[in-house]
Parts: sequence; C-alpha cells; structure tokens
Amino acid sequence: MENFEEEDLDNIVILNDEEGNEVKFEFLDLVDLDNEEYVVLLPVTEEGEEEEGEVVILKVEDTDDDSEEESYVSVEDEDVLNRVFEIFKEKFKDDFDFVD
Repeated sequence: MENFEEEDLDNIVILNDEEGNEVKFEFLDLVDLDNEEYVVLLPVTEEGEEEEGEVVILKVEDTDDDSEEESYVSVEDEDVLNRVFEIFKEKFKDDFDFVD
C-alpha cells in the first residue's frame, strides 16, 4: 500500500515506491468502475516534465483510521485495468493522442 500527499501545484501526487523512493505523478482522472474508484496517473520526470508512455492505474482504498487519507494499491487484474483505461480514453479522446 502506498500513502500519498497531494500538492496543489499542477495536480501532482507524490507516492512512495516499494523501496521508499518518492515518485511524482500528474493526476489525470478518477474513474468509477463497479462501485470502486481508480486513479489514472502520469509519471513525471525529475525535471517536472511529463514522460511519454504508459499511465499508471491504481485502486483507491480508504485507510482504516478516521483520517482523510486514502491509499492507492496496484491492480493485478488485466481486465479491470483495460476497462478503466477504456473509460479514461473515451473521456479524454479529444485531449490526448492515444497509441495502442
């Protein structure tokens, strides 16, 4: 599980990877699927530029405590990932050039 803190600047989300390193992502969208929420994130390079390539899709889970924090967990199910990505592509087909 990865906890996040969100900055107000440019929708940047900072996550910690498995080694505890901070990784920056640009928040692109929140997708609802089967009563679950998934975030679509785009990796950002050290220079603060967006990387071309794949987006990251993570499932949103509430933490056990009463705080406002959420956790993002990886999704192993390829079918779920594809369905979330199809919803995202349809919503943003005019904003991004998608390459299959």
